[in-house]
Amino acid sequence: MKGLRVDHDVNAVRASLLGAAAWRKSSYSSPSGNCVEAAELTGGVALRNSRFPDGPALVFASAVWDAFLRGVKGGCSG
Repeated sequence: MKGLRVDHDVNAVRASLLGAAAWRKSSYSSPSGNCVEAAELTGGVALRNSRFPDGPALVFASAVWDAFLRGVKGGCSG
């Protein structure tokens, strides 16, 4: 996404402040509407609840997101 450079993690930034982010819904989302959406940003990724598209989003730097994905793929659950 142009205009927003992520160099640190941000909690609860308003999703509408992320401008023209291209949000994608998780393929694991439930039919009841409990969905997680992700948007790639320059240097990071943002996550939001699809039921509240203007609500809070979590923004993670690329290194943090990559570490999370490696942990999930490697079987770490917390």
